[in-house]
Amino acid sequence: MPNISSVSEFLLLAFADTRELQLLHFALFLGIYLAALLGNGLILSAIACDHRLHTPMYFFLLNLALLDLGCISTTLPKAMANALWDTRAISYQGCAAQVLFFVFFFGSEYSILTVMAYDRYVAICKPLHYGSLLGSRACAQMAAAAWGSGFLNAVLHTATTFSLPLCHGNAVDQFFCEIPHILKLSCSDASLREVWALVFSIFLAFGCFVFIVVSYVLVFRAVLRMPSVQGQHKAFSTCLPHLAVVSLMVSTAMFAYLKPPSISSPSLDLVVSLLYSIVPPAANPLIYSMRNWELRDSIRTLLEYTHLQQIHL
Repeated sequence: MPNISSVSEFLLLAFADTRELQLLHFALFLGIYLAALLGNGLILSAIACDHRLHTPMYFFLLNLALLDLGCISTTLPKAMANALWDTRAISYQGCAAQVLFFVFFFGSEYSILTVMAYDRYVAICKPLHYGSLLGSRACAQMAAAAWGSGFLNAVLHTATTFSLPLCHGNAVDQFFCEIPHILKLSCSDASLREVWALVFSIFLAFGCFVFIVVSYVLVFRAVLRMPSVQGQHKAFSTCLPHLAVVSLMVSTAMFAYLKPPSISSPSLDLVVSLLYSIVPPAANPLIYSMRNWELRDSIRTLLEYTHLQQIHL
């Protein structure tokens, strides 16, 4: 029985067999990747340069943009390179790094979204205590806890997954190294070691989900009691983008990992993985900038300033 030491590389799932379709996929992914880089880069630059955005809400949004860039940069460049050079191979070390960084960025992003729900709860339900509960030190500690929990979860899963012996070849039925598809290559009894890591992740994810739901139940109760329609509109404008991002991320990830085996197929798994690994990082900047006039105004000012600088040069 071959074990993990005999595997030097994995073979990822190819998007297409013909060269024309491969180049089409490369162009499509390149467009999505550049859009994600541009959108998240603008958010990072606007928040860093505009002192009006130096608030807890935008500090956490800055962390979210960083995690979005890391998440999409972990999977998409390798998929683009494979489509461009007509190859499927990824090294064993590259596959392990991909699992580590994807789980790290994805898990940290979910934790940051949980912290952002707490930020909205305090801002709307306890506005008089906002400064004391969400000071600069508290914000830094919460962000560090979010990144730290994601890293711990990633190390746990990566170490467990890549310590398993492989019994079923090295072909991964996914466009990036995803844990469930790597586990399919391992011995069935050995994969039980992943259960403990899975239990930890489920406990963490469920706790965050319950916290987000409870926070928004309290937030919407408080908003609906506001006497001013303008106040309600302002509160909803800061909550709805965050709620949309959470819904997009949670719904696609839950469908990817909790869908019944009877409806599972390689093509469906591929589409679902694209939805939860690529769409949120690319769509989040658009979602946040659509209803947030402060962020839109800051980005517009930044673009106008950059344009003027180019003219003077």
